[in-house]
Amino acid sequence: MSSGDSTQTETSSGPVPTTTTVAVVGAGLAGLTAARALHRAGVDVLVLEAADRLGGRAMSETTALGSRVDLGGQWIGHDHHRIAALATELGATRFRMHTTPLPTILDGARRVRPGAPSMLATAGLLLGLEALSHIPPPRRWNTTTVANWLARVPGRTPRRLLELAASTSWTADLDRLSVQAMMRMIRLQGGLRTMLSTTGGAQQDLLVEGVGTLVEGLAGELGARVRLGHRVTSIGEGADGVTLATSAGTVAATKVVVTVPPPLLDRISFEPPLPPDRIAIAARSYMGSVYKAIAVFDRPFWRDRGTNAEMMVLGAFGTAVFDTSPPDGPGHLCMLVGGPHARALDGLDAASRRETILGPLVSRLGAEVLEPVGWHEKAWHLDDNVGGGYTALPEPGATDALPPLPFTPVGDIHWAGAETAIDHPGYLDGAIESGIRVAHEVLDTLAQRDQLTPR
Repeated sequence: MSSGDSTQTETSSGPVPTTTTVAVVGAGLAGLTAARALHRAGVDVLVLEAADRLGGRAMSETTALGSRVDLGGQWIGHDHHRIAALATELGATRFRMHTTPLPTILDGARRVRPGAPSMLATAGLLLGLEALSHIPPPRRWNTTTVANWLARVPGRTPRRLLELAASTSWTADLDRLSVQAMMRMIRLQGGLRTMLSTTGGAQQDLLVEGVGTLVEGLAGELGARVRLGHRVTSIGEGADGVTLATSAGTVAATKVVVTVPPPLLDRISFEPPLPPDRIAIAARSYMGSVYKAIAVFDRPFWRDRGTNAEMMVLGAFGTAVFDTSPPDGPGHLCMLVGGPHARALDGLDAASRRETILGPLVSRLGAEVLEPVGWHEKAWHLDDNVGGGYTALPEPGATDALPPLPFTPVGDIHWAGAETAIDHPGYLDGAIESGIRVAHEVLDTLAQRDQLTPR
């Protein structure tokens, strides 16, 4: 359910080397960051990726007009300094997303006024959530779902707004997300103001070249040490190190770094088995469901008449809409649908999905919005190698699966991934943080064993 080119670079798909010092499972931002840091430190490293593309939950494509769009993670928040530094290092062009202080709320063809009672009620509820996220959670919050809580919110419009904000922020099934998990994520992700804001918030900046240029830059330094289409099926620890069985052969390593999201760990057999607490995390978490589409136009025509394209659409398929057009054009409209609504789109053909998503925007942007020159879409929950997005989510009652997830090594198996980040878990910046952290962790243990030698 995507078009155009996915993130690629000069990697190898041939037989894997039989030995390496560190094997990294996964070529997303976490795995590539870790691998590059280890490579620069003189460690022999091999990255094994099951998919036929790089990037994991990041994925860039080139449009028919030559611009780049991100179908995966794309934003650089105002305090996401790690990804900002990487973008600067690799010569990517950052720009501030075009936005206004408040998005337009569309309820059918009706625009909900910012000063309407329903909007004031919603603002009050958001302020209350922000305050509650900083107090010790009552025990009942761990089993009370967000859906249960929303059912008690008075007024249809405030309920729908909060449902849309939650489903697009976390891509969760709200009847499978506890209030405690919601509060934890609000606190860890910088508070609701940061999470939901553009300028000064988590959706502040974009890259003209797309996040794919960062993925390509990291992988380019590693060259043939990145292997696509190499699915790891088992990891065994023995007296002589770690043995990985892959779809292209067996690899012997001293250390392994696993960046696979916990809900997908059941695809890899471990010998000896993982500790019960880590098995429980994998069993009691799931990947969110999210559909993302980007409509491409010759220019951001809505700006010609002073119309703001940042919207929350309270229709049958709740949609968050953003103007992600690069500074010199063309026009990019980015649309996100999360949770069960994202899966409901799966049964439609491509033309019907496009009509379903763009149709409700006509009342605000005009009929021209129905005729993009390009259409790019991705249902992440249908991506077998990723499982969903944006991050792993805990089932209600699963306190051990609340973010950030633990990353204590299990023997010679080390852990990374956006879910394990202390700072900005679930974001691109968090993935980079985890890659840097695990690289230092591995280097320290190799040095203690006197195994840190030049390539």
